[in-house]
Amino acid sequence: MIAIAPRHFLLLVGITLIWGLNLVVAKVGVGDMTPVLFTALRFAVLAVLLLPFLRWHREAMGAIIVVALLVGGLHFALLFIGLARADNISSVAIATQLGVPFATLLSIALLGERVRWRRWSGIGLAFLGVCIMGFDPAVFSQRMSLAFVIGSAFIGSLGLIAIKRLPPMRPLELQAWIAWISWPLLLALSLLVEGGQRAGLASAGWAGWGALAYTAIFSSLFAHTAYFFLVQRYPVTSIAPLTVLSPVFSVIFGVLLLGDALTPRIALGGACTLLGVLIITLREKQFTDTGS
Repeated sequence: MIAIAPRHFLLLVGITLIWGLNLVVAKVGVGDMTPVLFTALRFAVLAVLLLPFLRWHREAMGAIIVVALLVGGLHFALLFIGLARADNISSVAIATQLGVPFATLLSIALLGERVRWRRWSGIGLAFLGVCIMGFDPAVFSQRMSLAFVIGSAFIGSLGLIAIKRLPPMRPLELQAWIAWISWPLLLALSLLVEGGQRAGLASAGWAGWGALAYTAIFSSLFAHTAYFFLVQRYPVTSIAPLTVLSPVFSVIFGVLLLGDALTPRIALGGACTLLGVLIITLREKQFTDTGS
């Protein structure tokens, strides 16, 4: 594993801190606005900011649309629906990390990748940890929230597989296409399945609008771009393991800012899942974490 320069290490810690706070901030946002509408507005803000980076790829647009729907609209819509239903951020933060074992399993099924016993043990630990958390009374009562978040992790992992079939493009260009394809579809979906959007927008305070700006600008634009910057300069195996700090920060912020209860079972399950994710990531050279 190649040593990371101190300034880049601090940058990576800052990225995970931004991603860790993102779940707590987004929880505030979906408290003011309906979750699918909030997701649509997040991508609309990002689309405007990234408009200069759009480039047309005539032969690859079908694949780009698939990627945008998977890692953009569907992934974040399910995540924010689950977040809106959750009373405990800790379980949501840990469950988002299932994207790593899901991506590994999908790479086996769809790409023919071979996995040895260490990564199988990591996959088993990751899912065991979520099962342990799921039977905690604080989490079991919000099992539908956990189901949406796990579904979000699976959809995002499918998106990682789809990204491997894209032609080379800059990260900001890909983010621009994800934003421009996602927001109109999410807006239409919100109008179809949600109610009270106008009332929510009218009553949203500075915290709700600030949450929207944070998720679009700091989490998506700054943190993801900085992460891609580091991935281009270091092996994934040097960078990705440190992203397990993100859910740790989410748990800390959830306890400190939202008053979440960190029960022994949630702590044990979270430790198992994060250890499993760390084992997988240390053995993984192809997939990287998408963050939230």
